[in-house]
Amino acid sequence: DTSHFIGALWRADGGHCDPSGTTHAYVKAARALGASVERFTRVLSLGQRRDGTWDVVTDKGTVHAEHVVNCAGLWAREVGHMVGIELPVLAMEHHYLLTEDIPELAGREKEIVNTTDYAGEIYLRQERAGVLIGTYEPHGTVWSPVKTPDDFSMQLLPEDFERLAPYFEVGFRHFPALGRVGIRKAVNGPFTFAPDGNPLVGPVRGVRNFWVACAVMAGFSQGGGIGLVLSRWMAEGDPGQDIISMDLARFGAFATPKYTSLKVPENYSRRFRLAYPNEELPAARPVRRSPIYDRLRAAGAVMGANFGLENALWFAPEGVAPTETPTYRRSEAFPVVRAECQAVRRTVGLYETTNYGKYEVAGRGARAWLDRVFASRIPKPGRFALAPMLNPAGRIMGDLSIACLAQDRFLIVGSGFAEEFHLRWFWASEPPADVSVRSAASTLNGVSIAGPRSRELVQHLVRDDLSPSAFKLFQVRETAVGFAPAILTRAGFTGELGYEIWTTPDYFASLYDDLWEAGRELGLVHFGGRALSSLRLEKAYGSFNKDFRPDYTPAETGLDRFVDFSKPDFTGRTAALAERAAGPRRRFVVMEVADADAEVVGYESIMKDGAAVGYVTSGAYGHCVGKSLAAGYVPSALAREGARFEIDILGEMRAATVRLEPLYDPQGLRLRS
Repeated sequence: DTSHFIGALWRADGGHCDPSGTTHAYVKAARALGASVERFTRVLSLGQRRDGTWDVVTDKGTVHAEHVVNCAGLWAREVGHMVGIELPVLAMEHHYLLTEDIPELAGREKEIVNTTDYAGEIYLRQERAGVLIGTYEPHGTVWSPVKTPDDFSMQLLPEDFERLAPYFEVGFRHFPALGRVGIRKAVNGPFTFAPDGNPLVGPVRGVRNFWVACAVMAGFSQGGGIGLVLSRWMAEGDPGQDIISMDLARFGAFATPKYTSLKVPENYSRRFRLAYPNEELPAARPVRRSPIYDRLRAAGAVMGANFGLENALWFAPEGVAPTETPTYRRSEAFPVVRAECQAVRRTVGLYETTNYGKYEVAGRGARAWLDRVFASRIPKPGRFALAPMLNPAGRIMGDLSIACLAQDRFLIVGSGFAEEFHLRWFWASEPPADVSVRSAASTLNGVSIAGPRSRELVQHLVRDDLSPSAFKLFQVRETAVGFAPAILTRAGFTGELGYEIWTTPDYFASLYDDLWEAGRELGLVHFGGRALSSLRLEKAYGSFNKDFRPDYTPAETGLDRFVDFSKPDFTGRTAALAERAAGPRRRFVVMEVADADAEVVGYESIMKDGAAVGYVTSGAYGHCVGKSLAAGYVPSALAREGARFEIDILGEMRAATVRLEPLYDPQGLRLRS
């Protein structure tokens, strides 16, 4: 009944495959390559030998293996427990119906197309001469929340028609032919999800040669790709492409069973709902909170969550509600974020940086180990350096900063989202026995003070001389800031004169109070993550996990300017040198976009003469330059000043012009002031 719809998207390559046939095809292909498959064999325990290999103890004997992959599906939690890990995975009950034969389908040569009705929150496809119709209902049912029964196999679960009837009735109204026939069969069975609905794939930090491939909702259809990724990862040390959206490392210790029990049903209920770029989901929040969380909330902070940690997105001034309507266009936060950006450029602002990833590396061999792991120079004591980290294929594993606190003691700072991702990479890089590497996520809190009056503010609270000649850009020292013993760095991500201050949680509230009191007369304001995104793009700064990811190389991202090619050995050097000689095939650029009432959000196609030549990685409105900005990658031959492209934003083709220099302070004079 087309009266219920205003439009549709057609996917020419959509379809479906038979689960049983597909699974047996995998088995046949694996056996042809020498694999053995043992059915009806229960794994009882896993034991690791000193050489890192495994004894897999089953009810039919013990198998000795170099690697173990936990692809146990409903039993993924139990297999994880065998090696001492708690995987964030949970099963949900899922219903679908099979109708009796529908006359309109009889005699058709082709099946009707697979259909997802987002407003109705149902999906359907043809099954013989009938239809299979399923729903992801708003209030789903968790199945076996604590332990999967050992004797569960392919049983179906009891149906709950009374609860689900309203959702299937929507399908019968939208597709009236379904309501004119009976129901041939009802199916209810469990399948597994991670908290965000994506698979959990990859190696486990601290457990050698143990891998996971679980929470794969449609294992038979996704298994081929996941198997390819894992085989590359095992054989070559690299999955071959960026898989961060399904990497196990996107979750950390915050993903406890309670967290998982709240997030999985939330995700399940939203499977067919549109996601908005400014939307923050409420389940399992707030969980991780810094010592100044309540102070920021009292100041009007509208919070988001990053790696489980609450962080301020923007600050609602008096008279403005601290809420935001989900939208693809500019929200009510737009003028507030503009004011925050302008205040940072004109006076001074405070941004909490506790949500950054932080790592402490120390020991006699620390410098030599870091010199091998990072592609950059390792700074001398009292200095701070931007430091790309590469994998053997020469792709970006991290865009971090290294502060050298002493000859053999370092503080490394990077993306908070990638905390576990980077810890695992450090662990895989095998630090020697005389080097300790640990997360400082729970032991260091921080703030960024940025703006032309930031020196004046911080100088109020320290006895050290902070004059431009005494404390230069990229210098770091340990000192007292007010009451707090702190690490003080002259750096920031806004393009303004600025400082980052790190202290321990027991002093953090006092540090914040001292800064706020000292900054009142200077016009100190709070600013949040939305303002930071705007400020960084005005300076053409890329951000890891948005603009810089393992799909990209140093030359493509522009991070090659921080690579020390004179070093005889660092991970990825051979590949980086080869690319340096050949030149990159694409380049990271920031573009000025014709203004309207919406910005890019990421992954929009960049068009040239009607063809897609690249894609957007991030965007924001540049409030201090008065331009809508988009960052992304285009072919190197097209990455020229003034090169013109088009970007489809909400159905409107908008002109986009490359700007090779930052639109704000292109010479970097304010940063160095």
